[in-house]
Amino acid sequence: MQQAIQKILVVGGNGFIGSAVCKAALARGLQVTSVSSSGRPYRTPKGHTPAWASKVDWQKGDALSPETYAHILPGVSAVVHTLGTLLEDTSYKSAVREGSVLGLAGSFARRLGFGGGGNPLESGEGRPGSYETLNRDAALRVCEAFLSAQPEVQLNGPRAFVYLSAEDVLRPWIPSRYIETKREAEMYIEQMVSTRPDFRAVYIRPSLVYHAHLRPLISPLAALLDLSATLHAKVPPTLPTPSAILRSVGPLLPQPTPAPQGVAPSPLESIANAMTIPPIHVEHVAEAVVIAADNARSDVRGAYGVQQMRELIGWSQKGADGHEQPSATVEQRV
Repeated sequence: MQQAIQKILVVGGNGFIGSAVCKAALARGLQVTSVSSSGRPYRTPKGHTPAWASKVDWQKGDALSPETYAHILPGVSAVVHTLGTLLEDTSYKSAVREGSVLGLAGSFARRLGFGGGGNPLESGEGRPGSYETLNRDAALRVCEAFLSAQPEVQLNGPRAFVYLSAEDVLRPWIPSRYIETKREAEMYIEQMVSTRPDFRAVYIRPSLVYHAHLRPLISPLAALLDLSATLHAKVPPTLPTPSAILRSVGPLLPQPTPAPQGVAPSPLESIANAMTIPPIHVEHVAEAVVIAADNARSDVRGAYGVQQMRELIGWSQKGADGHEQPSATVEQRV
């Protein structure tokens, strides 16, 4: 075997979060390979290819077909899986990228069944483009292939499989199957990795992910949610808050179907989460992902929500200017 090489495979590396992960990994001196359905290098919403993209090995492959990327797996120390969909009508991605309010509204209208959209209650098992396929099954196929690959590099710790999951903050505006399939993927990945001491799994759970320039359409909502989280944090614990009221009322309402493990039965719990969990910048998500993928960080495993992600990257509390500042001990902590 060769000596340890910090090389990661990013599945979906030319997407919004995947590209941020590639950039952050390169900044830390890691070698990066990306696999996506197109195999094309990342481009900004304006069509530009940033300089860092020339350092990434862009490969074409299908996450559901391990034979298209299996040759890469023996040489990597970690796999980061960023594929997934917020809506089964993936036209919303173009609308968000282009800042089209009408396009985004149309995607949500079709999600509700207007304008020829599908039945939101229809099962997506085995259907291309469904939550089950994109959020769960694709990750499971990649994880299975990673665990089966014979390593070609000698490492000083277990290899990491980092799965981009999510906080439960989007119901009822987003169908419950979005977060349910995320949690199902976490559960099945954990079952696979639990019997393999040479591997570890990390589940990164961001809330609303924003970037002022790359996703300007999201910025106003991110600002409102950040203000809500800040105000909730300042309320004395003896006083009731809107989120606390929602959490107390939720269990009293009838629940149509039992929720899977890790998902609260009532969407009111999700609304309460959105009011109290601040949004997070895409670069902070990427930094947490890269630290989790680092072969030297064998202590990082399991689920990481927004607060845990900020602790992982050494992020301090908000300063006097209202902006969060990185701790002076970031490098010592990572």
